[in-house]
Amino acid sequence: MFTLRPARETDRAALYRICLETGASGQDATHLYADPLILGHVYAGPYLTYAPDFAFVLEDQGSGEVTGYVLGVPDTAAFEATLDREWWPPLRELYPDPAGIPREDRTPDQRIAHLIHHPPRAPQNVLTDYPAHLHIDLLPTAQGGGRGRALMHTLLDALREAGVPGVHLGVGESNTRAQGFYRHLGFRELHRAPGSVTFGLPLT
Repeated sequence: MFTLRPARETDRAALYRICLETGASGQDATHLYADPLILGHVYAGPYLTYAPDFAFVLEDQGSGEVTGYVLGVPDTAAFEATLDREWWPPLRELYPDPAGIPREDRTPDQRIAHLIHHPPRAPQNVLTDYPAHLHIDLLPTAQGGGRGRALMHTLLDALREAGVPGVHLGVGESNTRAQGFYRHLGFRELHRAPGSVTFGLPLT
């Protein structure tokens, strides 16, 4: 049995762990990264810090272990600006910018460090109709049984209640299972870039 509940600060370590253990297009990425925290610094930590009202987790009632999460923000542009001011600067002190290393020669850690120094921006043509965005990850023990759908609906309802008109997300181009999941929830493809697909869902 699993409990779906709002995330708490005490869940931070679990969110980082899940982020790493699903960080290779849904598969365990533990063996890929020398620093086990670097993925979480980008894809989990800032959401719990700056958008806790839109962070929800699955907790295994038997073990008390958090086994999945959905994290979102209602205003992506404002979130990106906040990270520029408050979140990225201390991390840039910890992780050197690998800009001088050719992209194809960078380690997985260096690729993430590059994102910390040069965070991508959501395109304005997406934000106009889909200003929110989200990330969802579940460990294998929590997958199936409608749990991912329940997490998604909980966040989408919270975004609707906040008056958000639409939400977008990115998924790896090779992660066809996740793409099918999002399409089943009503998301439609907005555009493709090398290696990734962006989906959007109107909420009004």
